[in-house]
Amino acid sequence: MKAFSSLVSVLIIIGVVYWSFSDLKPTFSPEKISSKNEFSINNALFHLKKISKKAHYTGSKNHKEVQNYIVNELQKMGLETEIQTQTAINKKWFAATTTENILARIKGSENGKALLLLTHYDSNPHSSLGASDAGSGVVTILEGIRVFLEKNKQPKNDIIILISDAEELGLLGAQAFVDEHSWTKDIGLVLNFEARGSGGPSYMLMETNGKNSKLLSEFLKAKPNYPATNSLMYSIYKKLPNDTDLTVFRENADINGFNFAFIGDHFDYHTAQDSYERLDRETLLHQVDYFTTTVNYFANSDLENLNSDEDFVYVNFPFVKLATYPFSWVKPMLIIAIVVFLTLLSFGIKKRKLSLKGILKGFGMFIVAILLCGGISFGLWKLLLVIHPAYKDILHGFTYNGYQYILAFVFLNLWVLFKVYKYISKHEKTTDLIIAPILIWLVINFFINASLKGAGFFIIPVFSALIILAIAIFMDLEEKSKRILFTIISIPTIYIFAPLIKMFPVGLGLKILFVSGILIALVFGLMIFTFHQKKTFWMQKTVGLFAIIFFGIATYNSGFSVDHKKPNSIVYIQNSDDKTAYFGTYNATLDDYTKQIFDKNAAKGSIVNAETKSKYNTRFNYHKKTEFRNIISSNIETDLDTIIGNKRFIEFTITPEKKVNKLEFITKKELKLHQFKVNDVLVNEGKSYNVKSGTFLVYHLGNQDKEVTLSFSILNETELDVILNEISYDLLENPNFSITPRTEEMMPMPFVTNDAIIISKKLKL
Repeated sequence: MKAFSSLVSVLIIIGVVYWSFSDLKPTFSPEKISSKNEFSINNALFHLKKISKKAHYTGSKNHKEVQNYIVNELQKMGLETEIQTQTAINKKWFAATTTENILARIKGSENGKALLLLTHYDSNPHSSLGASDAGSGVVTILEGIRVFLEKNKQPKNDIIILISDAEELGLLGAQAFVDEHSWTKDIGLVLNFEARGSGGPSYMLMETNGKNSKLLSEFLKAKPNYPATNSLMYSIYKKLPNDTDLTVFRENADINGFNFAFIGDHFDYHTAQDSYERLDRETLLHQVDYFTTTVNYFANSDLENLNSDEDFVYVNFPFVKLATYPFSWVKPMLIIAIVVFLTLLSFGIKKRKLSLKGILKGFGMFIVAILLCGGISFGLWKLLLVIHPAYKDILHGFTYNGYQYILAFVFLNLWVLFKVYKYISKHEKTTDLIIAPILIWLVINFFINASLKGAGFFIIPVFSALIILAIAIFMDLEEKSKRILFTIISIPTIYIFAPLIKMFPVGLGLKILFVSGILIALVFGLMIFTFHQKKTFWMQKTVGLFAIIFFGIATYNSGFSVDHKKPNSIVYIQNSDDKTAYFGTYNATLDDYTKQIFDKNAAKGSIVNAETKSKYNTRFNYHKKTEFRNIISSNIETDLDTIIGNKRFIEFTITPEKKVNKLEFITKKELKLHQFKVNDVLVNEGKSYNVKSGTFLVYHLGNQDKEVTLSFSILNETELDVILNEISYDLLENPNFSITPRTEEMMPMPFVTNDAIIISKKLKL
């Protein structure tokens, strides 16, 4: 009977885990559309196939074609469109370009604040197809607006559509709109549709300079069917340097909004595999659900003031979708939990259901369990990087077999936990073993109350455990009944934390597997009555077997294929000053593609001044000297160089002699620029611009850019030591080179300058 109760408990856990994930996004099934008034996923996919055929980064030919397609589709709906052409400069990332935003507006019946629908249409340079990021957002808006207009019902609020440009270059289209467009002052709320992968649930993240309670309550009034979110993500997000278009609206215009973004299948992010075929249809449906519910609600609600003076804790919860309560409850709930815990502890000792020796033994086991789960997970992933060095070439840190590794580590951690607790399997008073987990969780909640109230829902598992402790102390239940009952009481804990255990390594990379390991140990401790075994150890053997199976599957799938392409890179660097040239690669492991250049004579390490600015500050792993090809560089003409008082005023224009995609300006010495302008647009709002050393401007040439003009003043005694890197993504097409193309099992490495010719030279100013 004990084996039966254990089996029932395990089945309950599996069922709740499945339930927790199935509640996060809709299920895709062949659609049955009965009228034009319904959203057609097939229409959306038709648009997606059209706009994601090729990479369409800012300044590319395909970028203009995608722009024209979107404009034509909006005009077919009877909307008047506008292309806002504006140079924008982001001082955080030293990035600039001439953006081309797509704008349209639906007139509302009243004069309140407008609702902005936001996404971007540029793909990441230079090889991403951009189907998910953010083609999914584009087609959601296109088809969603078609359906909205088809109903022929005028909204109360104006609806502004902004399909921005150059988001991937530093949120530049959004900045151009916020800084220069008159419609900015009309906006009361922004709905932004984004992606950081090609699948998984779409998470709602709020952006506000204030508190979240009113935004949250309004979001819930919209009645989304799958509100995947929690306030821990919100709190962490507010502490991090955020990077979506919506951030610009919050920081520069104090406008609230919602991000709807998915992070699953992170390995496709910014790659050539971000394709029409690989976008998860259920994920697209999830975006559609957010769109249809929120637009229908916010287009007709009061957007004048969505600020509030109170923050709410919120988390996905069984049956109610989202459990919510104020931040102000976090401390009282913690105090209540502590009082109840101490009271139960007292009664337990008096009734001899608890023993001091057993409690101390439980503490030792639990601390060891946490340390082992976190430590083994951390160390084993480091070991796997040594065994599979090619994983290092997947720069965002989530491998193609990442989901298999997550399962393998989950089962490994469970095996470790069973193994640890096996040493006290003969301990009679199982109740002793739950005291340490409850106390540790209370300590965690103490720190949450002090500095991370968004994680206030961590108190919910504590209350579940306190109920279990109370029953164990005051009621004498049979072992089989107790195990099943306590598993049922733990359902909220399982439901809340199962998705988190998966979400952390998916979103932040497999290096975070140790965090999941610690979470597993913490939850295991609260559910010790479910897992503790005194005689038979079939659970331990079972999870151990599954760990071996999934590590085996992950190892079997550790290679690369047509569907799981190997990222690689080759760059040619020409120094026009000393007439030298090199090839460089960012790859840690060489393959057939890179080995055609980097043979045994290749040198390990980087090249001075050669790497361009990148998301992960990646450096070349190999370089090799090569023939100087003398590739033509841009013409630089000094328009102004004069001294007035103690200042020197300089203006110069760079005119490319061939197709150039990016210009990067690097100072070797500390530099202070005054009235720094790019194409007559002020950098840093006209304030002095200080750079100690390194990159101080990356200009991506847009379709409108025929030349780039820089002007600034410096103190007369300032010595300029500026290097210009001129980058073009044409290495594989340039007739000066004969590089064998990649096989179908390879793709350009994302997040770095790739397939590029870099011409480096010192500016003679």
